[in-house]
This record gives sequence, C-alpha cells and structure tokens, in this order.
Amino acid sequence: MTAEGRLPPESDRALGMGFYLSRSPGVPGRLKATDEEFRVREVSTYPRPDPDGPFTVLRLESRGWEQHELADAVARQLGLPRRSVAWSGTKDRRAVSERLFSYRGRPPSSGLALNGVTLLDAYPAREGLVLGHHYANAFDVRVSGVEAPAPAVVAYREVESELRREGGFPNFFGGQRFGEVRPVTHEVGRRLVRGDLVGAIDAYLIDRPAGVPEGEGDAARDAYGAHRDPKRALAEFPAPYRFERSILERLARGDDPDRALRALPFELRRLFVHAYQSHLFNRYLTRRHEAGVSLARPSVGDAILRLGRDGTWRGQDVAPVSTDNLAECDDLVRRGRAQVAGPLVGISTELPTTGPLAIVREILDGEGIGPASFGVPVAPELASRGTWRPLLVPLPPLVLDPDASGVWFRFALPKGTYATVLLREFLKDGRGPPVSRPAGGPGPSAPGAVPTMFPAQDPPSTAPS
Repeated sequence: MTAEGRLPPESDRALGMGFYLSRSPGVPGRLKATDEEFRVREVSTYPRPDPDGPFTVLRLESRGWEQHELADAVARQLGLPRRSVAWSGTKDRRAVSERLFSYRGRPPSSGLALNGVTLLDAYPAREGLVLGHHYANAFDVRVSGVEAPAPAVVAYREVESELRREGGFPNFFGGQRFGEVRPVTHEVGRRLVRGDLVGAIDAYLIDRPAGVPEGEGDAARDAYGAHRDPKRALAEFPAPYRFERSILERLARGDDPDRALRALPFELRRLFVHAYQSHLFNRYLTRRHEAGVSLARPSVGDAILRLGRDGTWRGQDVAPVSTDNLAECDDLVRRGRAQVAGPLVGISTELPTTGPLAIVREILDGEGIGPASFGVPVAPELASRGTWRPLLVPLPPLVLDPDASGVWFRFALPKGTYATVLLREFLKDGRGPPVSRPAGGPGPSAPGAVPTMFPAQDPPSTAPS
C-alpha cells in the first residue's frame, strides 16, 4: 500500500505527528538497533580558549546517557554543585553522542570514570555554554533490517525528490522531546500549565503511555498508583530511577507537591513546559496540513520567520503576513530568506482571530488554556514567553551508503530539528490505519493563494512575538 493510504502509527499520532508529507512508500527499517548505529556530533562555535578563563569546556563522547543524567553525573564526578554543569543542546540517550558541557572551574586533572563516557577534550575558556550555543548537528544513522539495501536506496531517493519538491520535511518535534523511553514530559507540562501540581507529579511517577514497551520500573509505578505511599514506593522504585526517587523522598518526609517537584533539576522542570509547547506545535502542524493549508508558502494571517545568513533562524524575528505584504513575504520565502512559522505558545504570543493561526486558538481553547497560562502561576520560574519555529526544514544533502543488511544515512541538520523526524518520511512505518485522501492532496499553494476557509484580514496592530 502506498504512503498516502496510511496514517502514521499511533505512537506518532499521540505526539501530534499525524501525517507524512511525502507519498512515496519508502522502505521500512529499524533505527537504533544499537547505539553505534545512531551517531550525532554537535557542530558548534566553540567557546574561545583562554588559559586564565574562569570556565572549563568539556567535549565528551557518550553512549546510552540521557542529557540531564549525564550532566548530574559529571557534576558529581568533579565535586560540583548539581546545577553547575551547562550544555548547548540535548542529545538522544540511545546514541553515540559527541557533545559539549561547561562549568565554572578548572579542567579535570584526569578523565571521567563514567561508564560509556570518553573525555575527548577539556580546556579553560573565558565563557561557558548556554542553551542553543551550537548551530547544527551532524548525523550518521544506520537503518537496519532492510532486505534489499540497493533497491531501498532507489526508493529512498524517490522520497528525497518528493520532499525537495515540497520544500522540505515537517518540522515536528520528535519523540525524544517527550521522553525517549517513556514519553510523558508533555503531560507533566500540561498539568503544570493548568496549575495542577499533584497531577504533574502523578504524570511523572505513574503514567505509562499505551504502546510503550514495559520497563524495569513499571511495576513500581503501578504499585504507587494503587497505594500512594511514598515511603513504600522508595523501597519499590529501582535505584537508577534517581529523579523519581528524589520526588518520593520529599513526599515521604511530608513536603508539599511544590517542594517535592522542586527536587528535580530546574532544566528538567523547564523541559516539561517546553515539551507541552512542542506538543501543541506538532498538533498545529498536523491540523494545518489536514486543512489543506500549505506549510511551504505563506497565507494572509500567517507569520514568517526571517533567516540569518547562515540559514539558521532566530525565534523572535517574525513578521505578520497581511494582504499588503503577502507578495513580499512570499518572495522572501521563495528566495530562502524566510520560512512560514508557527508558534511555541507563551505569554507573549499574540494570535489573530482568522487565518491559519486561528487553528492555534482552537487548539488552546480545546485545552482550556490561553497564552497567559504559560506564566505558570504554580511555578512562575518556569514561565515561557514563547517563540516561533519554521513549519518545514529544507532537506539537507543526503549521503546514502548501503551495506549487507541496511543503509547508512549521513547528513547535517540545524539545531532544534530531529533526525528521526526526517527519517520517518523514508521508513514509513505502516502500522497506522488506512485513510482516504483526495488525489494530489495538500501541497504548496499557488503564490498568493488564500484558502477560502481563512478569509483575508489586516495584520494585527502588533507583530506576534
């Protein structure tokens, strides 16, 4: 069955990834059969070395480490406070990842005694890292379990050609954003934004999404959901579940939900809110596509995001699209100087009442929230102003290398985009139910075309921010 005859699997749709943009069937295969088959390297503007600098920059290669857990482990190894280690970008657990960390202090005198971690470099610098310091990631990913690798490459090239005609691939947030082992971070964030601290803790400690393979701690999660005794749960949760145990320790000593949740690192708590914003963005992308509105070309009521000279985007550099500037905005997009954008909704997000972005209002209404909800009154330190994100990612150059039973994909992507989201277009997991779509389907609109369901309007008096 061709790709247009299937929806993505339920695991994708649960995270808001409700469609494939390409229709070519591709060839199914398996990702991350081993950590060695998914390799990622940060491409960064490295902090400048300075022998007298107050910071140390570490370049590490890791296998099987989640970002926050690795940062905590590095801090413990070096005798540093828990929150003292910073990083630029979050990497997959199930991967061989080359990434940067920094902290205030001198370089270590020896390597790091951590399983699966190799210290590649350590040097003093005048500045440390901040989130987003890097600008790209380079990937070497093997698709395994391919019965006929050489014909598969031909099929993959057909998908590639189609995506280039479409202007790129959908800029979904991938499963890693929501928890690679147990995708619940957005559910925790949803409850925080709604002001439900107890529900947020329950989601983190108990929730088990349907279809997720059983894990070591599932019996403990189920038991705690039944007995609600944090002291008993401490004896049941496995020792490696440090974050869960940190919350339970606070609850066991009688702390309220607010103090219990604060047992988690700030970066992880902030990730919960960001993951919820990401889930809403994915849903908007899917709803827009289902409505037949182009992801590649702007319509009146849209916003476009200007690109820097290096092709990267700055999340606040947006301009509203009006009847007066539609042709100009479309020209910028055609020339690769801007992209159509959607919001990661925050307290500063302003949404028009008509046009494509009205879909976002409908989604928020269905959630019972608005932009002001992202002030997160129950945890104001997690408040988010919001930002903007391109709807499509231009397809990078792809190197495809077949071997005896698989195909290696080699490419680079801008920071904030997901290799797994690109590759899902090529693998087309066929477990989703059949669907019926009109011939041709949604695609780029003709220049200046505005679907009748979104009447033209003047731009808002204040540009979205």
